[in-house]
Amino acid sequence: MTKYNGHKNWNHWNVALWINNDQKLYEMARDCVMHARNVKASKKIAALMMLNRLEDQGITRTADGAPYSVSSILAAMVGM
Repeated sequence: MTKYNGHKNWNHWNVALWINNDQKLYEMARDCVMHARNVKASKKIAALMMLNRLEDQGITRTADGAPYSVSSILAAMVGM
């Protein structure tokens, strides 16, 4: 059941908002999805890859304070 602007919760909505509206984050997500597709991996692997890339850069939360997680990034990747 979705509860927040079509998303499971505020965290998923906020992460999706940032990933889909920030060019660098969007390109990172798209690149991870494309790479996962090329190696026949799941989108969950793409989300994990993006989370690892963000953590490598010291980024753990959106500018609004929502923590990045595999599930929130995966929710943002719907339709990619």
